[in-house]
Amino acid sequence: MKRIDRNVWMLGWVSYFTDMASAMVNPILPIFVVVILHEGMDKLGVIVAVATFVSYIMRFISGYLSDRYGIVKPFVVGGYALSAATKPLLGFTESYLGVTALKSFERFGKGMRSAPKDVMIAAYCKKSASGMTFGFHKMLDISGELSGSLLLFALLYYFGQSETVIRNIFFATLLPGAIGLFIMLFFVRDIPKQAQERRLSFSLTRRDWNVVKNLIPYFFFLLFMFNEVFFTMQAKEVGIAVAVIPLLFVVSTAVQSASSYVIGLWVDRIGVSRVMLYTYISGAAAQALLYLQIPLATWFAYAFLGLFTVASLNANRAYIATHAENRGSVYGIFYAAVAFFAAVGAYLWGLVWEHYGADSALLFSLAGTVALLLLYIAFKRPWRV
Repeated sequence: MKRIDRNVWMLGWVSYFTDMASAMVNPILPIFVVVILHEGMDKLGVIVAVATFVSYIMRFISGYLSDRYGIVKPFVVGGYALSAATKPLLGFTESYLGVTALKSFERFGKGMRSAPKDVMIAAYCKKSASGMTFGFHKMLDISGELSGSLLLFALLYYFGQSETVIRNIFFATLLPGAIGLFIMLFFVRDIPKQAQERRLSFSLTRRDWNVVKNLIPYFFFLLFMFNEVFFTMQAKEVGIAVAVIPLLFVVSTAVQSASSYVIGLWVDRIGVSRVMLYTYISGAAAQALLYLQIPLATWFAYAFLGLFTVASLNANRAYIATHAENRGSVYGIFYAAVAFFAAVGAYLWGLVWEHYGADSALLFSLAGTVALLLLYIAFKRPWRV
């Protein structure tokens, strides 16, 4: 880890505290919407779809502006500030419309910072160490989620799962969010001026478009992959107690934290295509385990969800850092497409779940992920790369 730049370390700690706050919200937000606010699964799908679509718009814009005008740190600071401010306000919401609005603003902040943040990490990468650097950053990022999930479990265990407790947990996210913003403001340098000047002109080259083309299989896989809110509701459906659900997220984040750095090294050593094969196998396995609708299988599904998440992000982010010329714009397109396909998938699975039941949603999702895995093996042949 001596090859990791100090600014990457600091960005990692920013992500640590920000994701701690997110992990205090995400495991219980679906329960809050469906059980406390008495909204349906279709409304939950709308919340995810709208918030993700807003993120889709902003990720593309911020990536473009980052290349066009050399704006990097201001976008990252603004994004973290918006996210830190909106999570506590969830404690005041009384309907799914309020949750949708606040989650959209929170995702707007994430979209604002995502591509420029990756530009910063890429700018501070040592030579031939992009996979390792992104893996290290993701390790701290996920460690924050792990800490937040454990804290959430402790709070629910000791104080109960009443509406008042859940709302107070939302309010409490202000503290870790503010710590992350403070570190971002005062301990992370903007990328060097010369790195910004190279980005003052915007145009996607043929090489950039080739990078985007190679990311398309991943985008379609996300269309069929369950969002974590549906993982949460499936856990409740099979009888896992609300107070225990944060521990499912602990399983997912612990797997990610333990494997992120190693997977980053794999990206550098064996290549993106082989790591993505591992990614798709993990995703299909997660969906297959959910389909069994057995509590024990659900615990393992969260572990495979963690592997899918960390491997896909480390591989794709490192791939863009290594091969793209206009990194900010390509990161923007990447995150935009991720958000768009995830939003469409969330909306569809919410409708299917609400009108046809969990069995149908799980079956169609599993069929789609397995089909795309087989297509990837047939056409990409990653073992030959």
